Amino acid sequence: MNFIKTEIDGVFIIEPKVFEDARGYFFESYNEAEFIKNGISNRFVQDNQSKSSYGVIRGLHCQLGKHSQAKLVRVLKGKVLDVAVDIRKGSPTFGKHVAVELSAENQRQLFIPRDFLHGFSVLSEEAIFAYKCDNLYCKEAEFGIRYDDPEIGIDWKIPTDKVITSEKDRLANRLEDIPNE
Repeated sequence: MNFIKTEIDGVFIIEPKVFEDARGYFFESYNEAEFIKNGISNRFVQDNQSKSSYGVIRGLHCQLGKHSQAKLVRVLKGKVLDVAVDIRKGSPTFGKHVAVELSAENQRQLFIPRDFLHGFSVLSEEAIFAYKCDNLYCKEAEFGIRYDDPEIGIDWKIPTDKVITSEKDRLANRLEDIPNE
């Protein structure tokens, strides 16, 4: 696996070594020893999967405090723009984001540390998205920031008249509303 550092400390793009032949392909999507060797020692305890259609934006979401989650995300079908936003208080990159195209074709993954918001937009007709979490979901710790918060300034690569999102995501907080812990 190739671990590519991004402009935000702790966020990695992970490119697997894909072995292709007449039968199809094979690759390791996770290898604990390789992750540890590259400074990622999180123990994953929950896997999630979603299916969405073109124009869907899911996010920006996180869990706060002791329920914060690191995530390892990838696309099983289709293509998305995946986004991680740094909300670590005192971080030199607070409020900055990394946006990476993940697809079934490029097989890339994104590792998102704890204390980051996460979201994605669907760029293909349909996308099946999978992610590992290092902490169990806790509804009471759920927090979200509006996907279109101008302070963050994410280009989701979806025309505004084609955006499909939940009411919860449309009415979410602003970056300035992150609680002090």
